[in-house]
Amino acid sequence: MNTATDKEKILRFYRGTEGENISVKLYDLAKYAADSGKFRVSPFLSPYEQDIAETIAANFVGVSADFFGGYQGAERCRAMFTDDTFKGKPSFEIAVIKAEWRGEFTRLSHRDVLGSLMSLGVDRAYVGDIIATGESAKILIDEKMQNYFLENLKEIGGASVKCSLDELSSIAPKEERIKEISATVASLRIDSVAAAGFGMSRSKAAADILADKIKLNWQSVKNASVSVKEGDMLSIRGRGRVEVAEIRGTTKKGRIGITLKRYI
Repeated sequence: MNTATDKEKILRFYRGTEGENISVKLYDLAKYAADSGKFRVSPFLSPYEQDIAETIAANFVGVSADFFGGYQGAERCRAMFTDDTFKGKPSFEIAVIKAEWRGEFTRLSHRDVLGSLMSLGVDRAYVGDIIATGESAKILIDEKMQNYFLENLKEIGGASVKCSLDELSSIAPKEERIKEISATVASLRIDSVAAAGFGMSRSKAAADILADKIKLNWQSVKNASVSVKEGDMLSIRGRGRVEVAEIRGTTKKGRIGITLKRYI
């Protein structure tokens, strides 16, 4: 499966969506692995983009896609397309930069760190997860960028920072807490389900959807009337994710019973 016609069939599915540009890049990486008998590593991908990578790999006979973001439980991961005949030792080429500041004087967030990285003119695709604590942040990056960050990342959110290389093994696996929520909603509209899952009013959920703060299966959704189904994932950065675990049916009062899993 390496013809231009086959490529067009695959990419047509993502045309006009947020995945249009990345699907082209991922297709070319998978094709290289298939044609060369070797491997190729993608930029850091969102969960939605990882789904695209998996779909594309499935269309190439003898090519597999593996994912790693530098530590267990990473959200942003790189995809590695590998030909099944390859006998070498491929690498995801991920490094971690530790940025430290004086925490007793400054409180910096994930947003502060990401903003400073973007102000350096760095493409988001070179940056994986950012794990920020009270006085430091561990930044997962493409290892080719490590010297650039070490030399240029001197300030975050107005605070001076000291950067050094760290070990991937220093990052603890991500432990997610899950809260099960049993609720009833007037309908399966995304604003109703998001309100139940994130503990907010329906009007606030609708406003967040219009402001592109709430994602459905990691994609933007501008219409609050879009319906959700079992298995769908809703997410708000900084507030976790909500999975539609079960749609139980209609109650005597005409409401719909749902079971949600909130990942905190």
